[in-house]
Amino acid sequence: MDETATADAGDAPAEGATPGGPDGGDPVVVGEGVRKSYGDVDALDGVDLDVAAGEVFGLIGPNGAGKTTLVRALTGTTEAEGGLRVFGEPPREVDPSRIGLLPQSFDPPARLTARELVDYYGGLYDAARDTEAVLDDVGMADDADAWYETLSGGQRRRTCVATAVVNDPDLLFLDEPTTGIDPAGRRAIHRLIERLAADGTTVFLTSHAMDEVERLADRVAMLRDGRVVASGAPDRLVTEHGGAPRLDAATAAPTTEGVVEAVAAGVRDRLGTDPTVEATDDGLRVWGVRPEAIGDAVDALDDAGVAFDSLSWSEPSLEDVYLRLTGEEYARRGDGGPPDEAAGEGRRAADDATPGGGRAADDATPDGGDR
Repeated sequence: MDETATADAGDAPAEGATPGGPDGGDPVVVGEGVRKSYGDVDALDGVDLDVAAGEVFGLIGPNGAGKTTLVRALTGTTEAEGGLRVFGEPPREVDPSRIGLLPQSFDPPARLTARELVDYYGGLYDAARDTEAVLDDVGMADDADAWYETLSGGQRRRTCVATAVVNDPDLLFLDEPTTGIDPAGRRAIHRLIERLAADGTTVFLTSHAMDEVERLADRVAMLRDGRVVASGAPDRLVTEHGGAPRLDAATAAPTTEGVVEAVAAGVRDRLGTDPTVEATDDGLRVWGVRPEAIGDAVDALDDAGVAFDSLSWSEPSLEDVYLRLTGEEYARRGDGGPPDEAAGEGRRAADDATPGGGRAADDATPDGGDR
């Protein structure tokens, strides 16, 4: 594991990013020394962060790292120690109509249609977006009259996203918004997030899909063991922690130590650098090969007599940063740790604060709910 991960890289804003937003205004979300414990386990252990107006802020980390607990603290659905401010106020004092919330787990009434659900949640506010427009935004216009219980997992999640944005929030919390959604549905949600941010909505996004965060987020914070271990713009994190580009060769024959040494010598001669070459399950990998040097690296393979079936070259990504800073094998802290990422925690969050910050759907049944 990269020891630099333990440095508080997240304490400083990313280069080119101004705390509080481009106009230098106050941040929309502020956390200072946020702490939350479940018994002897620290779910949050002194988290510091700020989120600017109109920013898409990504929060990533392993299961049990504290992501959902932090979202709950910032939305006022759980108590936490430390300084917490949303629009300059304690989270529980913020006008609910300004907040949109999609919990990790949310179970609305199953015998309502998608349209009825969005209508209902929109009806909780003095001003709400047009239901049909919201359903179209999330790709549910063609299935709007299907009961929630008959929808696929991805369709249900898209409907839940719709209920979280129907109030046109100033600040939108999305906890794993595209879980179970097919590629077309994911693109629809991504376009919606991009459009909301362009119109000034601040988006606080947690996701295990690193490509999603890398595409959408202006800045990213990584949690591990309840602490921010790195933060900044995605490209900055990739540069600092992602490692070197790599060339992978899938070989028919097993890669021996002699082959690795021969390839390393050939790459050294041709590229003028001291490469890292290693055997993999499928063949071998050459680290540090820039795009313009791929041909020379392939020649080095030929010189070493390496017969390969296929080649692939890749640059480091946010996923590489994630794996480097968290470890590929991550053990949850303690036995029976905090219910942070568990389904029960998500259900509790859904009970305490429904999408948009409104009242719980189960407290009132809209028309058609008794079918």
